[in-house]
Amino acid sequence: MNTYRHTQNSPLIVGVMVGFFVVLFLLGVFVLKPFLITAPLLLFVGWLFHSLTIEIDGGELRWQFGPGLISKRVAFSEIASAKVVRTNFFNGWGIHWGRYGWLYNVSGFNAVAITLRSGKRIALGTDEPQVLAARLNEMLQPNQSATLRT
Repeated sequence: MNTYRHTQNSPLIVGVMVGFFVVLFLLGVFVLKPFLITAPLLLFVGWLFHSLTIEIDGGELRWQFGPGLISKRVAFSEIASAKVVRTNFFNGWGIHWGRYGWLYNVSGFNAVAITLRSGKRIALGTDEPQVLAARLNEMLQPNQSATLRT
């Protein structure tokens, strides 16, 4: 069976969240106590989004942020196409709607845009977009030829 698993880490997200934590913590200690309550939320967000793991296995594409509390999956039978795309600074990082549909990423501007048979679109950020797109397209070939035969 054709499998794939890759994790992209995001030291930038972690660094920014830790930096803001320090600032809010210090503001909480010296200025306003409520900042002490919000500061730990930034560490939690940094932990949630410190990485993005993309996996192909068992007839589906799966992806998860950090420890896996936020995860998604799509069956190969639902995927129509996959292609390498490039996002930009304004597309940002995290989970949000963008020009390629729902975008899931933690770092950089490379992604794989996936169109589902339903017309829904998603994009997965990765630091190896050519490898992921090629693997997805390899997996799609049997599905597309089976569809043409029926």
